[in-house]
Amino acid sequence: MFDTLTDKLTAVFNRVGSKGRLTDEDIDEALREVRLALLEADVNFRVARDFTAKVKERATGSDILRGISPGQQVVKLVHDQLVELLGEGNHTLTPGPSLPATLMLVGLQGSGKTTTAAKLALLLRKREERSLLIAGDLRRPAAMDQLEALGRQLDIPVYRENADPDAAPRVVQNGVKRAREMGVKWAIVDTGGRIHADDELMAELEEMRRTLEPAEVLMVLDAMTGQDAVNAAAQFNERIELTGLILSKLDGDARGGAALSATHVTGVPVKFAGTGEKADALEPFHPERMASRILGMGDIVSLVERVQEQTTEEQAAELERKMRRAELDLNDFLDQLRQLQRMGPLSSILEMIPGARGLGTKLPSGPEGEQRLRRTEAVISSMTMWERRHPERINGSRRKRIANGSGTMPADVNQVLAQFQQMRKMMKQLASGKKRNLRGLGLPGF
Repeated sequence: MFDTLTDKLTAVFNRVGSKGRLTDEDIDEALREVRLALLEADVNFRVARDFTAKVKERATGSDILRGISPGQQVVKLVHDQLVELLGEGNHTLTPGPSLPATLMLVGLQGSGKTTTAAKLALLLRKREERSLLIAGDLRRPAAMDQLEALGRQLDIPVYRENADPDAAPRVVQNGVKRAREMGVKWAIVDTGGRIHADDELMAELEEMRRTLEPAEVLMVLDAMTGQDAVNAAAQFNERIELTGLILSKLDGDARGGAALSATHVTGVPVKFAGTGEKADALEPFHPERMASRILGMGDIVSLVERVQEQTTEEQAAELERKMRRAELDLNDFLDQLRQLQRMGPLSSILEMIPGARGLGTKLPSGPEGEQRLRRTEAVISSMTMWERRHPERINGSRRKRIANGSGTMPADVNQVLAQFQQMRKMMKQLASGKKRNLRGLGLPGF
């Protein structure tokens, strides 16, 4: 989502970094370009103005004019201000003194509340915190059906009643009672979408908030809808007192200004971010990590966390042993390929690697990228175990048989073998501590 903004900010920092010493005029010019980049990214104009003013104030009050690395110092100032912009308030869930803790999800129609409710329940289960999903959108039967389907898919209990739409406050109260009987920690209420100008529906939310006394009231904010959604969030906050925001669809191609403006305009912290359509594509919101991604500095901590979710300590130790002994084979290559697929879109992974974000534009994405990954997996799956362990001994006749078995061409088999050799060479260099170039990573399937 932030690609355009990142590119523009990087260009500004590169120009500043080429100067041996910064003057006041250099700083003013750089900040004008930063403000323009923010406005073009659909950041609220007051937010952009205040942002650059605070960076200017910090620059004037520091030793930046005498710094030996002006570009890095400007990057740090902008980074610190981004963290401050994104980091106000408490970004964690607060259950409250009694269980179950009720969590209400509210928002505009189409913002992704129902899928977010299921994603949130799954995330909490990974923390060993059980939840009950409560279908509170009685005006849209399809929403209740969708929530039930997601609950079955993820093995998460769902409470619903086929009642009159006006009975939503009573239904959610019954759902919370059921959650108490089950002994779960969270009762997650999926409410119906509504606009802040609809007094009748907003009054219904106010009644729910008053009777349920929820520990958390989170608004799901579609990050692709721009400033209108941010302004709506401010109105929701005035009526029902939000405790946090969830940014959905951060993997989209919108300009991202809503995400940067949300906390400043509403005064409410962002607690979670939706990064894809899969059930596990919801992650806690960390201001420092998001600021680093926006500035193209990567996010190694989040990358390590994703890897740890997909592999065990034993698997990691075995992979390290094979790397040190240069014993990697195509079975390991296939395992890494499948792990990469489970970690999410390749572009989002590259964003977390410092200096590698630009590679995403040079690699196939979407259906084309998925097709190449499947082709690579098909080629390796068509090999015998002996061939996977001894890829260097696969001759021409074997390559032809593998191509026939995988529905590909011999050239595709050659490409997979070449990619494997490139990865094995990179892993060997990694184990020996030699200097590496990210452009030679040889990512599986590409």
